[in-house]
Amino acid sequence: MEHKDKVAIVTGGAHGIGKCIAETFRKRGAAVAVIDVREGDHFVGDISRKEVLEAFADDIISRYGKVDYIINNALPLMKELDECSWEEFQYAMAVGVTAPFYLTKLLSPHLAEGASIVNISSSRDRMSQPQTESYTAAKGGIAALTHALAVTLRGKARVNSISPGWIDTDYKEYDGADAVQQPAGRVGNPMDIANMVLFLCSDKAGFFTGENICIDGGMTRQMIYHGDYGWRLEDPQHTPTS
Repeated sequence: MEHKDKVAIVTGGAHGIGKCIAETFRKRGAAVAVIDVREGDHFVGDISRKEVLEAFADDIISRYGKVDYIINNALPLMKELDECSWEEFQYAMAVGVTAPFYLTKLLSPHLAEGASIVNISSSRDRMSQPQTESYTAAKGGIAALTHALAVTLRGKARVNSISPGWIDTDYKEYDGADAVQQPAGRVGNPMDIANMVLFLCSDKAGFFTGENICIDGGMTRQMIYHGDYGWRLEDPQHTPTS
């Protein structure tokens, strides 16, 4: 029960990976404060808005008086270059980068001894599919924000980020090509991420700070060339039409 009586903050904690992280902390005795745009038994609000973050921070401090762990997990918007408006791109950056920065700023005076901050990035911070600019930019931003905060908060909190690969939040099991394209032989699930969050928020990770840990079953480490293992690339610029 290393996390017993600790206070953990989880943004986007009402569904998916965030919900799994929040539930795992609770099972280990921590008090958990969640903020999410979804309705539910938690603080409901849009973290792209400054006043919402300020109200959430005030609520945390009034209830707990301290913060041990901040998990910046809320999911930014993914829109295509061809369709993403100025406002939508700004919204993605606000949720994915500005909110983690500002929430950390608001709560930093109240960080307990041994505090840990974990930012959820993505393996898209280093690789891309076409038409994913808003999401990818936000995830790259939070990965960079991580090492900046780690240096600024030295001696006050450790700050690390996790970059998940393919994580199926419904715990569906895959076989065939979907599974074996990961060297680990399977698609990930939210517990793969929650377990690392708990590790980074433990004394066992006392020498970890400023790090980005990619949890993707080895997918970003596997080199693939046209013709490898029967894989072939169709150039979208020169795909023949019927």
